[in-house]
Amino acid sequence: MKVSVDRSLCYGSAECAYRAPAVFAFEDGYGVVRPGAAEAAEDPRVREAVREAAEKCPSQAVLLAEGEEPFSG
Repeated sequence: MKVSVDRSLCYGSAECAYRAPAVFAFEDGYGVVRPGAAEAAEDPRVREAVREAAEKCPSQAVLLAEGEEPFSG
């Protein structure tokens, strides 16, 4: 799973960092993906938290990609 945050959409709710702190951090007023988070996102529990973070992001700034089809949550 590839995870990213579109800074042009993010308005700093920190919902991602709250829901999946192993993958997201809150820096300079924006959600960001932590370095090395790709490995953490392979854990099924963390993967579910990342999906929930994407779904609950009020600005729809969390982007997920699995395989060849990217989707935003």
